[in-house]
Amino acid sequence: MSPQPKPGILEIESYVAGRAPSPEEQPAFKLSSNESALGPSPKAIAAYEAARTDLFSYPDGGAIALRNAIAAAHGLDAERIVCGSGSEELLSLIARAYLRPGDEVLFTEHAFIVYRIAALSSSAVPVPVPENNLRADIDAILANVTSRTRLVYLANPNNPTGSCLSAQEVERLHAGLPDTVLLVIDAAYAEYVQRPDYEPGIKLASRFDNVVMTRTFSKIYGLAGLRVGWAYCPPAIADTLNRVRGPFNVTTAAQAAAAAAISDPDHIARSVAHNAEWKSWLVQKIRAAGLEVDEGEGNFLLVRFPREASHDAKRADAFLTARGYILRTVANYGLPHCLRLTVGTEEANRGVARALADFMRTA
Repeated sequence: MSPQPKPGILEIESYVAGRAPSPEEQPAFKLSSNESALGPSPKAIAAYEAARTDLFSYPDGGAIALRNAIAAAHGLDAERIVCGSGSEELLSLIARAYLRPGDEVLFTEHAFIVYRIAALSSSAVPVPVPENNLRADIDAILANVTSRTRLVYLANPNNPTGSCLSAQEVERLHAGLPDTVLLVIDAAYAEYVQRPDYEPGIKLASRFDNVVMTRTFSKIYGLAGLRVGWAYCPPAIADTLNRVRGPFNVTTAAQAAAAAAISDPDHIARSVAHNAEWKSWLVQKIRAAGLEVDEGEGNFLLVRFPREASHDAKRADAFLTARGYILRTVANYGLPHCLRLTVGTEEANRGVARALADFMRTA
């Protein structure tokens, strides 16, 4: 017999990233991956370029300068920060470290697909929980907790729906979980949230032994190509993750650029302001075109299309692509009648709004 992977692996459907323009589609606007409209801070670019003189040596395995920069920006204990190659690595490392075959992993039905992949990779059982109007249902999550539940992933804000729970709601979720269940709050879009009742998970991770918050430099910081993420953990979980992660899992250039990016509040503020302005503008234009759109939080919108074949999401995707605007199909998230639209530059936003209006006017 040939070698066989462990249980769960062959149930995984490979992750498919947001489509990028192909050579024949140039020029095109990529609005499919929730990347930063303004790109990285000039300080991050300068730090990246300066790092080329250190390419001959291994990275700092402890990411000390980066962890200190994160700690200074958020008022945290650097010893409780673990850095990774994107937040996806950390989300998967948590599963690898804490799940045993047959354990159950809960997440909402339209949540980030990586949660399911992480569970199956550890031979655990993924348990998608129904949402309430595309929003996490705390009571439903708690009702699905069993003696085999070991991990709950909560994307807050959620991608691709943009829905977001208040700090009080997340606290209620945590209070209802057994101490043996680990709550992982994925706050990849936290910097974009402007709701006064929101808290990304730092407070819970600071107080309790069974809460971890993960963050990323791929979104507002514009460093998706460098793959940098971080987690804020209870001390015991930080120690565990440091035992199982790769010894040099974040490159020298990535560490330098990320440390510079988080230390540039002016660029972050400009990115937040741009997103708030143009997301609101897009919502108005999309609704004026006759489409439903879920505004939510984050730097993206979930656009709902009619179910009639003449104007459904599949036909809209083809129409927009032909016009040079690439959105994200989300049928694999259980949302076949929707497309996800990243807030882009002014030129991209104005163009895609016109294209959507033109599509809805087609016979």
